Amino acid sequence: MDQRKSHNTSNANQPIQIAVINASTVLTDSQVQTAVPALQKQVSEHFFPAWGVDANLTFVPQGSNPPAGTWWLTVLDDSDQAGALGYHDLTNEGLPMGKIFAGTDLKYGSEWTVTASHELLEMLGDPNINLTVFIQKNDTSGRLYAYEVCDACEADNLAYKIDNVLVSDFVYPSWFEDFRAPNSTQFDYGKHLTKPLQLAPDGYIGIFDITSGNGWTQLTAQEMPHARIRAEVGTRRERRRTIRSHWMKSTDHATIIKHAAEYRARISQIVKKAAA
Repeated sequence: MDQRKSHNTSNANQPIQIAVINASTVLTDSQVQTAVPALQKQVSEHFFPAWGVDANLTFVPQGSNPPAGTWWLTVLDDSDQAGALGYHDLTNEGLPMGKIFAGTDLKYGSEWTVTASHELLEMLGDPNINLTVFIQKNDTSGRLYAYEVCDACEADNLAYKIDNVLVSDFVYPSWFEDFRAPNSTQFDYGKHLTKPLQLAPDGYIGIFDITSGNGWTQLTAQEMPHARIRAEVGTRRERRRTIRSHWMKSTDHATIIKHAAEYRARISQIVKKAAA
């Protein structure tokens, strides 16, 4: 397979340590923990050969602290909960973090494990959320394409199963290389895409037209917006549009755990009142 390794190849022998944290009220520890081995297999056996980036995943149950020095992949209900608990743009040590909004997935009928896989792989591919590929149109215009590895083929119907856990398809480095001819190589793991920069149905990609003055916008396969194309606060797409100096570190995890206990207590009271 003709695939070029990413800029992270020098770290290939040093897997990134990632804590998978369950802070959700809609998923149990057992549900989250059950998905972790499949996510680990996808990273080490599928993503690493194409991108040269590997990781070790460690599950962190509710009420526990993640190991020091780890990146965080946090399962939350929604973006409001993320803010309430103190999960912001970076870990409290200033390291990368990804957020999975499982409650929002349930609202839209999506599989949270696909979102988990999506966020995990994109965090590994562009941890600082600042990488782009420039495609020049002519002498004075062109587009920057966000270096997001799952957006182009993110739909649940393009996902695949690892040990009965549904995970996201993802593109290969060749997808960003516009010199490649159609069908000349593999452009995504699932072989749904046949040429560079192609978007599958319901796929999208962040673009920055350098002459439009519109900043970051979303390009979709249908050239039309849909309900989930608007970025939720705290997501990678929202953070890409946020000036880096405005990014905030997350609260220390001991405080987050305290906030989480208070949050779950409030949710429990609301449920009891609704049932009365």
